[in-house]
Amino acid sequence: MKSLLAKNIVNKKVKFKKGDLVKVLSGSDKNKTGEIIAIIHKTSKVIVKGINLKVKHKRPQQEGETGQITKFEAPIHSSNVMLFSQKNNISSRFSVIIDDEGQKVRKLKKTGEIIK
Repeated sequence: MKSLLAKNIVNKKVKFKKGDLVKVLSGSDKNKTGEIIAIIHKTSKVIVKGINLKVKHKRPQQEGETGQITKFEAPIHSSNVMLFSQKNNISSRFSVIIDDEGQKVRKLKKTGEIIK
């Protein structure tokens, strides 16, 4: 157990799903919105499309080749994003409720909108 604590590995459940529309709450991309494209459960981080862009320089590997500059989305901690409603243009926490068919669905607390 000590080795897990030393490496700062957090195994908390990420409450978002791939494809969710989220708003960034802090950082250089504050108040921007984007779609979650990947979730890293081991570190409780998410990758959001178009958010937290980083630049990587790649050297040429062979003679005659040119170097490249690539942009990619870096992970952001899941506590720094919140579900976003495009209809009402508002971010909100959510609760899990059981609908008429007996399935669990997520409902935004501020607006009451159902998230599929």
